[in-house]
Amino acid sequence: MKPPLNPSSVFFLLVPLVISVHISSSIGVDDDWYTNCLSTTFSCGSIQDLTYPFWGGERANYCGLPDFNLTCEANIPKITIRSLKYRILRLEWTTQTLVVARDDYFDTICPNDYKNNTFDQTSFKYVDDGLTNVTFLYDCGSYSSPPFPSNPFDAKCKEADDHTNITVYYLLGPWYISDCKSVIMPIYEANLGRVQAAVQDVLRDGFGLQWMVNTEDCNTCSQSGGQCGYDGQFSCFCKDGPQKTSCPGKTSGSTGKLGSRVAIGISTGVGGLALISILIIYICKKRFGTENGKLFTERRAYHDHNVKSFMRNYGSLAPKKYGYAEVKRMTKSFSNKLGEGGYGVVYKASLPDGCPVAVKVIRESKGSGEEFINEVASISRTSHVNIVTLLGFCHERNKRVLIYEYLSNGSLDNFIYQRGSSNALCALEWKLLYQVAIGIARGLEYLHRGCNTRILHLDIKPQNILLDEEFSPKISDFGLAKLCQKKESIVSILGTRGTIGFIAPEIFSRAFGGVSYKADVYSYGMLVLEMVGGRKNYDSGGSQADEQYFPDWIYKDLEHGKHPASSLVITEEDDEVVKKMTLVSLWCVQTNPSDRPAMSKVVEMLEGPLQSLTVPPKPSLEYPTKSSAVIQLSNASSEDMIQTVSISS
Repeated sequence: MKPPLNPSSVFFLLVPLVISVHISSSIGVDDDWYTNCLSTTFSCGSIQDLTYPFWGGERANYCGLPDFNLTCEANIPKITIRSLKYRILRLEWTTQTLVVARDDYFDTICPNDYKNNTFDQTSFKYVDDGLTNVTFLYDCGSYSSPPFPSNPFDAKCKEADDHTNITVYYLLGPWYISDCKSVIMPIYEANLGRVQAAVQDVLRDGFGLQWMVNTEDCNTCSQSGGQCGYDGQFSCFCKDGPQKTSCPGKTSGSTGKLGSRVAIGISTGVGGLALISILIIYICKKRFGTENGKLFTERRAYHDHNVKSFMRNYGSLAPKKYGYAEVKRMTKSFSNKLGEGGYGVVYKASLPDGCPVAVKVIRESKGSGEEFINEVASISRTSHVNIVTLLGFCHERNKRVLIYEYLSNGSLDNFIYQRGSSNALCALEWKLLYQVAIGIARGLEYLHRGCNTRILHLDIKPQNILLDEEFSPKISDFGLAKLCQKKESIVSILGTRGTIGFIAPEIFSRAFGGVSYKADVYSYGMLVLEMVGGRKNYDSGGSQADEQYFPDWIYKDLEHGKHPASSLVITEEDDEVVKKMTLVSLWCVQTNPSDRPAMSKVVEMLEGPLQSLTVPPKPSLEYPTKSSAVIQLSNASSEDMIQTVSISS
């Protein structure tokens, strides 16, 4: 047995070490992120010296939040939100308010694209201070006398394709008029009388937006001498490196006095040394060094009880656990962003062996992390060709990260919404779309029936369907998933989960029945209808011209023996595939959950002969307007909801 180490020897050995560490850190070079965020602000025109959460120009992206990227164009400050650019007219720090105006409507009422404002509620919301809606109507077809009370503007717009003059109308309030393209714009009620006479001036007055950023952490960081920033989630950049919310110890006076900093370092070192020495002497008395030759028998971890239980229960079957420092190295400090949703931000990264992966950094949760562990556990127990593979995870203090296989062709929405473009890779032939639909159905069938525990995904949409190099689909993003026993037919769900346009009626209102796996069937049906129609069923970022209940016009085409509108050429050989996909999807979106087939039946219908399929009843549900949808979802639990232009009255 080794003799115990003399406590006094340990004390005097560590004295110079601790003091040298504190001195070197006190006179060392400041962290680059801290220095950059401290020394750069954003200034443009009347907007000067913007700091966190804003970034842009010479101010690096890690000095602000992702949705707050600013540009300076002709000395005009602008911010891009959900692909639309807005001019910043005024800014008020105390109320966190921006007054902005649509850049594409600033000098004309004839924009290139008919798009509505959409904002992520976690970033921005309207300041409803006397705002009301005005709907601009374009391209109203062959109406010789429009069936609505309105006077046209004198100005006319020209279509880029055929140079046809298009009369522009306006109506008060959010409207949908069949055969018209429409854009809803918020204006101040005080300007209603000026809309027709001075429409451009009214639009230039803009509207208010409040940025929804919690300032508590940033205030704490600033008071500790740090700089607020973002590296996948909020971070406090300090002179000696990033911290969670504040810097360890507040420096006083000038940052440049070397003697002062050395004195501070020595005094801090001596103070810390006293505590360390007491601890070491105590450990030495407990036969330090005789057990496993280590200073501590076990290093204290920051992982909560759930993670330990999960690792213990799953053993070798659990995905690999990574430290947050490893995740930062994999992502090269989160430099290659692939996408972002309400649940988190996804980055491209590489494992140490060079294998490409997708890293999703989960937004900080108020809970104990149980939902995160549930997602890790649920995906870990799945093994199916049409379910994305979880390769690892990180759960370190408040940092939660999922590491998935990287799928080179991205998500399905990149292809079904861009038919005919060079990015669509032959626009995905109908045979390939058909195989994608079958693959998704098999993946859902597996989740509903193939696992020991039934998994309800509850957020099936094209953005959550990933495609590998051979365009084989894989279901991803289980952030809203619900686990239940197979014997359970109805599950309890608090709030509304899902994405507008794909949410089953029974999730909106229990009057349609209880929530079950049939909710996924409905979402799947809407997804396939989008594949058939080649456009979004609920265009939250574009025109409202086609916003009637999406299955209605699909059903009407079916009744008249026509194919749904699509830019893909339908050959005689493809005709059967398209009809089969259309009929199956219409069965899936039946209003009554009991009328929808199970996913096993969906697979059977898709793979069977067309002659065996019957025409389903026309869905009876009326699609909610944008304004009513916002009101119904205002208290939804899903962060993936978006706030539309409509101002709820």
